[in-house]
Amino acid sequence: MTVTSLIITLIIGAIAGWLASMIVKGHGQGVLTNIIVGIVGALIAGFLFPAFGFGTTSPVLGSIISSTIGAVILLLILRLIKRA
Repeated sequence: MTVTSLIITLIIGAIAGWLASMIVKGHGQGVLTNIIVGIVGALIAGFLFPAFGFGTTSPVLGSIISSTIGAVILLLILRLIKRA
């Protein structure tokens, strides 16, 4: 992984994590947590979307959208675990 791709991954993760924290209220934890949630969300989306036959056409915008959806799923799962 090059430095440029690492920086782009971190930026996309931060955007996706921030968007997910805005969608799922009460999970704004800071920039580092947003990046982690966004990257883990991208991993979740990377496994789920192809399994359901979904793909993205735009590399950056598609990555942000799918990462955000994955991050929302992650935050909802964490909320369920936290309540139990």
